[in-house]
Amino acid sequence: MEYNPAFLPVIEVIDEHFEIPQLIKTRRIAALLPHDYHHTDKRYPVLYLQDGQNLFGDFAPFGSWEVPGKLAWLTERGMGDIIIISIDHGESERLAEFTPSKPTSLGIGDGKKYARFLAETLKPYVDEHFRTLPEREHTGIGGSSMGALISIYATTQHPLTYSKLMIFSPSLWVIPEINEEFVRGTPNYYGRIYLYGGTEEGSNMVEHLTHLYNLVKENPHGRNLPVELSIREGGQHNEAAWGVEFPKAIQWLFFQE
Repeated sequence: MEYNPAFLPVIEVIDEHFEIPQLIKTRRIAALLPHDYHHTDKRYPVLYLQDGQNLFGDFAPFGSWEVPGKLAWLTERGMGDIIIISIDHGESERLAEFTPSKPTSLGIGDGKKYARFLAETLKPYVDEHFRTLPEREHTGIGGSSMGALISIYATTQHPLTYSKLMIFSPSLWVIPEINEEFVRGTPNYYGRIYLYGGTEEGSNMVEHLTHLYNLVKENPHGRNLPVELSIREGGQHNEAAWGVEFPKAIQWLFFQE
């Protein structure tokens, strides 16, 4: 994907050791700001993305989404006015942090504490220190694999915080009933939902996503939740695939008007 380097976002590391009081640990948090952020007085919508190590940089262990280049490409097309908050995962503690705090195939995780960190600690900090549009109508959350699962779970815990979900290849096999909990058990959630998966991912990815999509389309609680389902033939479970899907999801979630 070709792009004009002049439109690359400004990357600011908020803190290499940002405190997560709910988990008694720290984490690198970075902000990807619009290329002209420091030359305007605009306020911007915000998307909180998990697994920051894999979003950008030359040392991503499993490849990168190459988010800066994708944002530059979007900016050239009038869709770059957005702040991305990149949250590094917890390395060996990633699975525990991204697993819901209820019985799952991986045991009972720390997902509730992690979700509280995002909604109650990180978001207020970001809204205070950056020119954001803080309302839920302008706030999104997302990730891939376990990062997508925790994004769904975080929304069930804090449905009034987010209105845009970027869900790539979610590890729904860990707790399949999260579909029902999210759609039917979270009546306070209103917003857009972008679902992506590939046919070569295994773990019944397409079936799980299709089930979630159909649940949303049933319009429970009288809600008309806009939802997009993208299934890529031959798509695999990797960062390259998620990076390709990223601009499409950004456009659909944030720039439909």
